[in-house]
Amino acid sequence: MTSVMAKEEPRTLTPVEEKKYMTRLAKAKTGLILEHPFIGTVALNMPFLLDFSVKTAATNGKNVKFSPDFMDTLNDEELKFLVAHECMHPMLEHNYRRNSRQARRWNKAADYVINKLLVDESIGKMPKVGLYSDDIYKAGNGTSDGIYNILEDDGDGDEYGGDGDPLDDCQDGDGTPAEQAQEQAEWKVRVAQAAQSAKMMGKLSANMERVVGEILQPKVDWRDVLQRFLVKCRTDNRSFARFNRRFLPQGLFLPSVSGEVMGEILVAVDCSGSIDAKTIAQFAGEIQAIKDDMTPTKVHVVYFDSEVSHYEVYEHDDTLNIQPHGGGGTDFAPVFDYMVAYGIEPVAVVFLTDLCCSSFGIPPDCPVLWVSTEQDMSAPFGEIVEMN
Repeated sequence: MTSVMAKEEPRTLTPVEEKKYMTRLAKAKTGLILEHPFIGTVALNMPFLLDFSVKTAATNGKNVKFSPDFMDTLNDEELKFLVAHECMHPMLEHNYRRNSRQARRWNKAADYVINKLLVDESIGKMPKVGLYSDDIYKAGNGTSDGIYNILEDDGDGDEYGGDGDPLDDCQDGDGTPAEQAQEQAEWKVRVAQAAQSAKMMGKLSANMERVVGEILQPKVDWRDVLQRFLVKCRTDNRSFARFNRRFLPQGLFLPSVSGEVMGEILVAVDCSGSIDAKTIAQFAGEIQAIKDDMTPTKVHVVYFDSEVSHYEVYEHDDTLNIQPHGGGGTDFAPVFDYMVAYGIEPVAVVFLTDLCCSSFGIPPDCPVLWVSTEQDMSAPFGEIVEMN
């Protein structure tokens, strides 16, 4: 006789219980509208749902799901904080900007930013399980992107609401890239309208006004732009150090796949007379970031002014030593000529420059990113971002 285990029925709420929880959420919304109308206005128009399947709370940018069990552990001020926290994720575009980054690490980085903002604004009370650190916030330059880069990769588990874990589940937005872009545009409109309403009431703090400005006119982190190149730049890293066990029974000794790595990248360092020692030092930091964050198989460093003045190549375990070479005029064309002459075939080229030049040469077959120290510059090809 075979016994069959009964399928566990999903937990549900009685109408009375559902009304109790939704009333608490409505009270939190009301408190935000009265005390912090900027976030309150956003919360007012955000659909709220109750869901036992989430551990604490979760948002995909379209709605917010709250766990009744987790709500039971929070007082009214902590729930107010959680409601504001959930609204801040799509406001800061966390649901749309993760790209290939590790999910829980990105979630933690986003939480450090949001919790710092809400604590500084005295919005409710942060639950004890929330992530908060002035040191981490400052070390990451107060951005989720910067904080992500300094956090360790601790796996992709689903822990939320615990010591050292995110307060909630910041989920990726739904739909196609075009649909997500439309959602982002709609969020900018909501933020602008909510900010204008709060400002007219005299209840938009200087700090939150700064945040609004960054949302509506964000500074682009060029490393985010470079991440987009990785879609076609990633390759399998196959190694015979460990054989692929799948094919061993067939007598085939094939390499195992140890993960995805980025191919070779070329960084061109502008050493013309308009670039000072301080800027070269900043360039060195950016090249180190490329090497650490993108993990390319090789980093080709080409120093140039009106010609290529020096060349170095670094592999993963090599130590960078970026020093100025040159000091004359500026010409970008010799860099591309050098690539062809010496058979360098990178998956992407990054120029660190002030873009004060009119000679660009023939564009290569790979993407080109111009990271400019000057504002409002132009180039006939490639993509331009300003160095923050």
